[in-house]
Amino acid sequence: MYFLKPISDEVRLAQLTFKKNNKTMKLILCSIFACIAAILQSAGGFFPGIGYFISPLATGPILLFSLLSLPYGVMSYFLTFILLFILQPTELFIFPFTTGLLGIGIGASFSFFRKRISMIASGTILLLIGLTGLLFIFHFPILGPAVSDSISVLTTVSIFLFSFLYSWLWVEMALVIFKRVKMIFIK
Repeated sequence: MYFLKPISDEVRLAQLTFKKNNKTMKLILCSIFACIAAILQSAGGFFPGIGYFISPLATGPILLFSLLSLPYGVMSYFLTFILLFILQPTELFIFPFTTGLLGIGIGASFSFFRKRISMIASGTILLLIGLTGLLFIFHFPILGPAVSDSISVLTTVSIFLFSFLYSWLWVEMALVIFKRVKMIFIK
């Protein structure tokens, strides 16, 4: 079955090779990825309309860097959060609970798990927790005014299905992007 197939060992080999890089190179890449993520996340505020389609791409830089090194991925996550505080403070609720959390979760799952379903499940659970936390605990209208912020089974199931499909998409995109740009990180 497709979901039970293990991911190739290229990711593990890239992680081992990335550890051999000097610390300066790792910090430079961390800051570049954080800047890219901050710019992509703040696109919704700078370019209303089309920017809302660009904003979810902020998961990519965090995910790719967490895939290579979890400690530096977390550093990139917090650096992005600080940059968003300067660039677009309205995104401070959205990034840490949705796009950033998903990037860290899926990137970390590449270190801990070998099967696709485990990686997708970890991203699904973290995104579900982030979205339901924003909606039901903080009463932040993350899904717009049409969705009630009171706890509902239908809303929770819908968020779960969306989280599963979205995590699956990001796992597959991460593998494709990683195979194309792995030579940039591994020298």
